[in-house]
Amino acid sequence: MPMMPMMFFDPTMLLVLPAFLLAMWAQMKVKTTYARFSRVANRAGLTGADVAKLILDDAGLSVSSGPGDATSQSCGLECINGSLTDHYDPRSRTLRLSQDIYHGRSVAALGIAAHEVGHAIQHARLYSPLMLRNTVYPFCSLASTLAFPLFLIGLIIPMAGSHILMQAGIWLFAASVFFTLVTLPVEFNASRRALKALSHGGYLSTEEMSGARKVLTAAALTYVAAAAVAIMNLVRLLIIADRR
Repeated sequence: MPMMPMMFFDPTMLLVLPAFLLAMWAQMKVKTTYARFSRVANRAGLTGADVAKLILDDAGLSVSSGPGDATSQSCGLECINGSLTDHYDPRSRTLRLSQDIYHGRSVAALGIAAHEVGHAIQHARLYSPLMLRNTVYPFCSLASTLAFPLFLIGLIIPMAGSHILMQAGIWLFAASVFFTLVTLPVEFNASRRALKALSHGGYLSTEEMSGARKVLTAAALTYVAAAAVAIMNLVRLLIIADRR
């Protein structure tokens, strides 16, 4: 879900500024950490696709050529374009890895691939926070799109019911904040599963595990920062509405 803009300038923006700076730092941190460990080859010579298949197999999930299937406990695996576009699609039960991760043999590639496999395993095991996030995503995505326009209309256009529009915008934005908070345990758990699988499978050495952990920790910070920005934006909306 995209991060919400900060609308217009007023003194309440100072509330959001620290979280916004944290978000910028987190984005820079993940890029520099990924760049560093994408240059470190793993000693086993495995690619991201290799380790994804191995971890899926260790978890009792087969790799299918097409979309995965819940009844057969399978997961699709595809190579896609882009940089750091890796994700697990719960709708088709398909793991999609970017070219640098799918074909890459770096410590970073294996860490990221294992993290995305963690989401596939969460889905297969019906991990509660993931199932909740999947359920609320359609509504929260729509709420994120409508929240600020409704709030702004109620704020700047004097008319009957403007206060109701502002309140509706706040409630809709609160739904998007809820989504960012639900995302945190999902991402943290996927990283824990990834590191455990990489260690227990012996796919990375102890030294290499340290690098993979740093990559996944840096990535996790971006979700923490996004949640902080969302929460402070919600506080800002509440303050503006109270002043009206």
